[in-house]
Amino acid sequence: MGNTLFPNDPDKVSVIRYLTPDITTFSLPFARFGIVKFGARGTLVDNERLVKLPSGNLLIFSPTPLTPTIRSVIAKTGTGQIGYIVAPDTEHHLHLSAWKAAYPGARIIAPEGLLEKRQRTLGNGPDTSPDCNPAFDYIYTAANKYSLQVSDDPEFHATFAVEYVHSHPNREIVLLHKPSRYLIQADLMFNLPGTEQYSLSDEKAEDGLWNRLGMGWMKARTPAERTAQARFVWYVLAAGDRKNFGESIRRIWGWDFGGIVPCHGDVIEDDQEGKGREAFEGVFKGFLKG
Repeated sequence: MGNTLFPNDPDKVSVIRYLTPDITTFSLPFARFGIVKFGARGTLVDNERLVKLPSGNLLIFSPTPLTPTIRSVIAKTGTGQIGYIVAPDTEHHLHLSAWKAAYPGARIIAPEGLLEKRQRTLGNGPDTSPDCNPAFDYIYTAANKYSLQVSDDPEFHATFAVEYVHSHPNREIVLLHKPSRYLIQADLMFNLPGTEQYSLSDEKAEDGLWNRLGMGWMKARTPAERTAQARFVWYVLAAGDRKNFGESIRRIWGWDFGGIVPCHGDVIEDDQEGKGREAFEGVFKGFLKG
């Protein structure tokens, strides 16, 4: 691994996947402290229903390293320009500057607190471009979460449903891409191990004792795994404000989604068998009772 987070040459180990005609994912290794293998994923959405804005009609959610291959994929998708960059929480922003520098017309969507966090850490980490802390165009807050209108294009909200989970410690922005019925989210829930994210790496997602045995609370494939993650959500992530956390969860549950694209772990595909909703219900069952 190149640093404690991403590989030396992310282009060599990034998996490009055309999940649907509208959604392309960029998956690669990502390890906290070089040990805890979360995996990383950026999600590119070709908003064909959106008006062709001068800035472009593509949206990137949780931007990963902007490699030459990824730039080539973008150039061949839709208008070839990024119209929106979504930093989905206060953690998934490390490559924000590089994407904004490459696509200066893109509008940045982010949660409250992230701009100030970046100001405090200006010049640290992977972002080293001259414009290291670009201004944000749309900032979700607890007060404006249901009134904020993203873009002057009414088709944005016709294409995406947005829930800002302000009670989550990382302040999560969650999207539903309505045409594909995919829920796109960062740290709201996990689906480790990141098998796809490590599939081109010499390292494997479950290498090391911690990754084999210590990540049970970040899995969602079986009822037992979902119960373990549900406890982590209830006693850790939602502990500070379960009332508002639960309101956000119930709002998301009311959306018409089938699959889930997480930033950490494998995609839960919309296979028409309800696996995405089953996983979501299992992880958040404490908030969906009654």
